[in-house]
Amino acid sequence: MASYFVSSTAQYSSSTQTLIGAFDDDVILSDGKPGETTFELNEALAHPQTDVQYKGKVVIDGIEYPVFQTGFGSGVYLIASYKPLAEMNFPASLTLPLADTSSFTVCFAAGTGIATPNGERAVETLAIGDGILTADGRCVEVIWIGRQIVQKIFAGDRMMPVRIRAGALGEGLPHGDLTVTADHALILDGLAINAGALVNGSSIDWVPLAELPERVTYYHIETEGHDVILANGAAAETYVDYVGRQAFENYAEYVALYGEERIITEAPWPRISTPRLLPPALKARLGIGQSVALRA
Repeated sequence: MASYFVSSTAQYSSSTQTLIGAFDDDVILSDGKPGETTFELNEALAHPQTDVQYKGKVVIDGIEYPVFQTGFGSGVYLIASYKPLAEMNFPASLTLPLADTSSFTVCFAAGTGIATPNGERAVETLAIGDGILTADGRCVEVIWIGRQIVQKIFAGDRMMPVRIRAGALGEGLPHGDLTVTADHALILDGLAINAGALVNGSSIDWVPLAELPERVTYYHIETEGHDVILANGAAAETYVDYVGRQAFENYAEYVALYGEERIITEAPWPRISTPRLLPPALKARLGIGQSVALRA
């Protein structure tokens, strides 16, 4: 589904088009449509406080932000930002009607289904304290969810994610296309295999930068240990601190909650980060050759 995490909001009068006020926020806007990655003109979206409708987008300091209207016609206009208020420079007025009413592409990885005791939940809807299921059927608590936001304009090939098509891992898994960072491991045959090592050039492949939205949000689920959870049905690892939490845009939240970073003991599965080290039987099963793990 198309979802957008809002960290700050600016309100504008629909009559005078001037700024009413701006504030820090903490909501998720979603269209509730599986497989969607865009907001379309006049599309109604779920909001915890009010009904909103997508009206277009504006550019602030070189970055696109979505604009919404409350009340479907007569209400105030909202500019929603994934940045906190202290980092925003909201304009004093909003020119209406908006010049750009094209679709808005939202968080790329939003919509990944994480198994919970009550069925799958989209990763962006999970919160600290929620229970999620491990591959062996245990319920573990979400300790934290790190959000890593990458601007495409500053991203090189190293930030290209990997798309695993539905059924690519065998036995119908994942049950829907799954997109992860290249260094995120899936658990196959008792091995923790980085997604980048699984690329076969067809059913598992790099996502070209040209296909990415202007910003990409990666969600990192942290539990008490280094666990195996189910993402679109496929076994995938939870966060382990190879990447420091300082790399996440909500790091201050972690510090406020826990005071200091803790070290997570890595699970004992052998980790594979290059196709060269994959067992021949697994390479044959997934159709992985020697020349496919090249980025376009």
